[in-house]
Amino acid sequence: MSELIKFEEVEKKVITIREQQVLLDRDVAELYGVETKDINRAVKNNPEKFPERYIFSLCENEKSEVVKNFHHLSMLKFSHALPTAFTEKGLYMLATILKSPIATQTTLAIVETFTKIREFARIMTELPNVKEESEQKELIIKSGNIFADILEDNIMEITDDEITLELNLAAIKLKRKIKRKKK
Repeated sequence: MSELIKFEEVEKKVITIREQQVLLDRDVAELYGVETKDINRAVKNNPEKFPERYIFSLCENEKSEVVKNFHHLSMLKFSHALPTAFTEKGLYMLATILKSPIATQTTLAIVETFTKIREFARIMTELPNVKEESEQKELIIKSGNIFADILEDNIMEITDDEITLELNLAAIKLKRKIKRKKK
């Protein structure tokens, strides 16, 4: 059985284009262990499963921006084709087409990644509006747990956890210190 896809492997490939969290076809193919042309063929053979809000092609300017801003996408500058961006819904739909064990593992990692990103964003949006200290602390702990999940490392264990909340009229400052040691 192949090694499980880790959250971090998916999370570092998620980029924001047109105010949406997406994965590009090249990264999707890498995660699924197939070639980009296989991903694009699956989309082409199932157009009814991929409406416009599920996937979209980048324009030349967007392609140039991702090449410039994301080192792992630098090879795209040599491609004549415009990359396809998969939204979360598009990735779910792709999962209904790809049926290998690695596809299942990858789909689970992708679903977990988008869920954690969405939950963290919701908490960060909600936090400034919460007035009650106990509720603020609860949200901070919840966001800290999401961070811990993101930073989880099987060879290290958490030995100490410290959360500090500083409030002033201009901003909220959240600080979480996690101390780890080798198991």
